[in-house]
Amino acid sequence: MRLDKFLKVSRLIKRRTVAKDVSDQGRVLLNGKEAKPGSVVKPGDELEIQFGQRIVTVRVERLAESAKKEDTDTLYTVLKEEFRKNDGPTFP
Repeated sequence: MRLDKFLKVSRLIKRRTVAKDVSDQGRVLLNGKEAKPGSVVKPGDELEIQFGQRIVTVRVERLAESAKKEDTDTLYTVLKEEFRKNDGPTFP
């Protein structure tokens, strides 16, 4: 399944066009490598997605052409969620 479609079906990102834009900007890593919207996603793959200052790492558990909202949590497992520190000046 295409990366942009998986992100949309799993509801990690709400719209496929937004998923495509995020991938094009280099904010999605597939198994540690920068991923394009058309990259093929398989069960067992790890995705690292950057949402602003938040980085979410998930493992793909299964694929589905469509999924109900309540079933989306079975498509992936969240492995890690971290926040990057602001690189701005620090004050005492």
